[in-house]
Amino acid sequence: MPNPYAERLAQIPVVRREAGVLGGTTAYWVYGDDDAETTIVAVHGFRGEHHGLDPVVAHLPGIRVISPDLPGFGESAPFVGRPHDLDTYAGWLRAFVEEVAPDAVVLGHSFGSIVASAAVAGGLSTPKLILVNPIGAPALEGPRGILTRLAVFYYLAGAKLPRALGDGLLRNGLIVRVMSNAMAKTRDPDLRRFVHEQHDEYFSRFADRDVLHEAFVTSVSHDVRAFAPRIAQPTLLIAAEKDDITPIEAERHLATLFPDARLIEIPEVGHLIHYETPEAAASAIREFAG
Repeated sequence: MPNPYAERLAQIPVVRREAGVLGGTTAYWVYGDDDAETTIVAVHGFRGEHHGLDPVVAHLPGIRVISPDLPGFGESAPFVGRPHDLDTYAGWLRAFVEEVAPDAVVLGHSFGSIVASAAVAGGLSTPKLILVNPIGAPALEGPRGILTRLAVFYYLAGAKLPRALGDGLLRNGLIVRVMSNAMAKTRDPDLRRFVHEQHDEYFSRFADRDVLHEAFVTSVSHDVRAFAPRIAQPTLLIAAEKDDITPIEAERHLATLFPDARLIEIPEVGHLIHYETPEAAASAIREFAG
């Protein structure tokens, strides 16, 4: 399926780099020119990797975007001797930003919104914070909480079965497609096929089942609410009106917990703003980032 954002993305220079962080190697991609006035460090969501945010990056020419793969996903090595929990991920992000792009604007999508919020609340220096599809309430209480509970059993089974069976279950293409169908809201058949192919290609690039299970438990055990009151920086929330993980009412409440937050609501989209409405998200990001 042709990438509907490929032409825009091709106009933005990109280079792959690596950094040693917390004793491991983090792979990251730099989009745009090194002398750009604004730099954003963008953190992707659970089970994804940096490619997932490419459609948003494609609509941000002139802004330098640094997009790492979370440790244990994509091309970044998992943590060694450390759990893949929120404290470790937040510590990793603080160290990564301090080494690669000090004082950059920080952006987090979905699970990345929890990591970014925890890092900033914990002392990461950044002038502004951007959260796309922020996890603003417990995932088990979302509009499709029943599916999240099924996911708990799915990831637990993947962790407990004999390794070959568990790994096969977690990478099963049919289950990935079910997840993709559940999240996609677009009625455009071409865009829907693109979303599915993106998930088929990138949703199973995790190091191993242990990393995946630890990260999953972390993702459903925390949300942004716990960190919002401690984040003094101006914060932009970009939320979807049809998000099945955090309902829009919860996102509106989340915005009130920050000392300085602005909420942008995007209609007719769910948890895949980055795939289905990247132009609207990029427009809000560009205005907020100045």
